Amino acid sequence: MDEIFLTKESYKKLQEELKNLYKEKSDIDREIQDAKEQGDLSENAGYQYAKEKQIMLIKRISELENILRKGRIIDETEIKKDEVRIGAKIKILDINSNEEKNFHLVSGPEADPLNSKISVNSPLAQYLLGAKVNEIRKIKLPNGSVKEYKIISIEY
Repeated sequence: MDEIFLTKESYKKLQEELKNLYKEKSDIDREIQDAKEQGDLSENAGYQYAKEKQIMLIKRISELENILRKGRIIDETEIKKDEVRIGAKIKILDINSNEEKNFHLVSGPEADPLNSKISVNSPLAQYLLGAKVNEIRKIKLPNGSVKEYKIISIEY
């Protein structure tokens, strides 16, 4: 069983989402029961919509239960604060383009690339883990080219 590393904050958020989904599923179950009592289901759009929503809810509930079951809360007091680790907010310099980028390294379930939250399992994060401020890391890309990143800052 693969462990999923989570911060306390993300673990609580996932628990809260699961609790809300259970409530929402209960409401959908009632809607479906009401629709069944109305008779012909083949032309009942409300029933069809509720069934589709129920399926999506069940899928997400299952995903969250799996994540929480495998979840291991990180003891933030054990994290080396001078190195890039899960939970770190880092600023890096792309030496090739001279462009600065900011990332927050998070667990897979928390990843949100559009908001600069990258999974510690991502290739970029894997190359940066353990790096310290002013350290330069070379990353070989799938096309064979090499990118160089300098760690500018690390915050927790």
